[in-house]
Amino acid sequence: MTCKEAEKMIPLFLEDELDTEDLHEFMEHIEKCGDCKEELSIQFLVSEGLARLETGNVFDLQNEMKAQMDNAQHILKVRENMRWILIMLEGLTVVLVITLIALLVLL
Repeated sequence: MTCKEAEKMIPLFLEDELDTEDLHEFMEHIEKCGDCKEELSIQFLVSEGLARLETGNVFDLQNEMKAQMDNAQHILKVRENMRWILIMLEGLTVVLVITLIALLVLL
């Protein structure tokens, strides 16, 4: 992923609108690229910071940004686990169908 692609994804990341593949690529890029991580922090500060200032709530950029990144990692792991569960269920379905067909042929 290029920096330009990652920067275009930042608003989608902040709105939790990236699909699993895009989220995975985005997170890998952000972990390796200091410039994009800084841009993410800036956009996070602008979007979240302004909202917090309007409500008068205290805003801790570092901790809140870390929490959002941690949450994204957690979501990514859950999505990947769900994908494997679906693959296993599809495999079991195929086995059951084959078994039923075999039983019907034998009867």
